[in-house]
Amino acid sequence: MNHIIEIVMHRLLISGLVCLIFVGRAVALDMPLNEIDGDQTSLGNYLGKWVVVNYWATWCLPCIAEMPELQSFHDDHADKGAVVLGINAENIGEQQLKDFLETYFITYPIYMAGPTRESGLGSIPGLPTTFVVSPDGELVARQVGPVTREMLEIFIEKRETP
Repeated sequence: MNHIIEIVMHRLLISGLVCLIFVGRAVALDMPLNEIDGDQTSLGNYLGKWVVVNYWATWCLPCIAEMPELQSFHDDHADKGAVVLGINAENIGEQQLKDFLETYFITYPIYMAGPTRESGLGSIPGLPTTFVVSPDGELVARQVGPVTREMLEIFIEKRETP
């Protein structure tokens, strides 16, 4: 059984690497980010780092399944020039969202957008949807569906290697 799971995960990783593709030279540094407590910041505050922007919802099982991967990536890269930003894309109360994050041990920055099909980075055809923004603010990838830590690391490494 473990061998079957390993084969499926390998195929997902390969297909995910194919899907995590270069998307162009769009820049969305002025994209507003709504904090859980109601304050607002901007994507531009993260200029100089790789930024993984992940749209998700508490009812989305693939979103929940990828969260440990995103947390692991964030924990290991936040001090090395890459961060994960989660953007909750549903109508949910502040306390309910905080309780969810505590239950799943999510500590990377979380922002709120409400239900949406568009963002400052592009369309969101389904959840999860993940965008990757380069340190100079260039949108370089979009993935519809789950991502893994390994997918992100390989993608960024390839972009950094001349």
